[in-house]
Amino acid sequence: MNFGPGTVIGIAWLTFLLFWLVSSFWAKRIAKRERGTPIVGRILLGLLAYFLLLPARHGHLSIFAARIVPESLLQAWLGAVMTCAGVAFAIWARIHIGRYWSATVALKAAHQLIRSGPYARIRHPIYTGVVLAIAGTAIASDTYGGLLAVAIYVVGFWVKARKEEALLAGEFGPAFEEHRRQTGFLLPRFF
Repeated sequence: MNFGPGTVIGIAWLTFLLFWLVSSFWAKRIAKRERGTPIVGRILLGLLAYFLLLPARHGHLSIFAARIVPESLLQAWLGAVMTCAGVAFAIWARIHIGRYWSATVALKAAHQLIRSGPYARIRHPIYTGVVLAIAGTAIASDTYGGLLAVAIYVVGFWVKARKEEALLAGEFGPAFEEHRRQTGFLLPRFF
């Protein structure tokens, strides 16, 4: 088995998926959900981005498979390290949100505002980690499709995060506003 950057990236994403699957069984029941949450649309966009990240393996149009810069092993390893760091960060955030995590825009039973771990500095650290991991995978694949995949995820997470913030602001009022002032949206706020 060739243990190169592609293998490392594959193991990182497999770890992410397995952790997400197993930990989803411990989430609390949903108490309040945003109406008309388009989870099917997010899944379809996610699948599109996945196929854009790996165009050479899936026979996409040549424009998406075209390399941006000449192939570089250093660049591929940089992408692998970024992917692993992003996955690790997302898992750390998922551990801190614990039973209050939801795939949809929702509040759980007896929902609490999480402000520990990465949530002490970032309001949406799971999205931060996933975007970092996707960017790493895109850097390793070095294709225009990879760039488009990153853009799809950034826009998708931005839209979903805004909806989550509206729901949290309605539920927690001044406590959430204080949290918003003290944290960054996807990047940490230090001052």
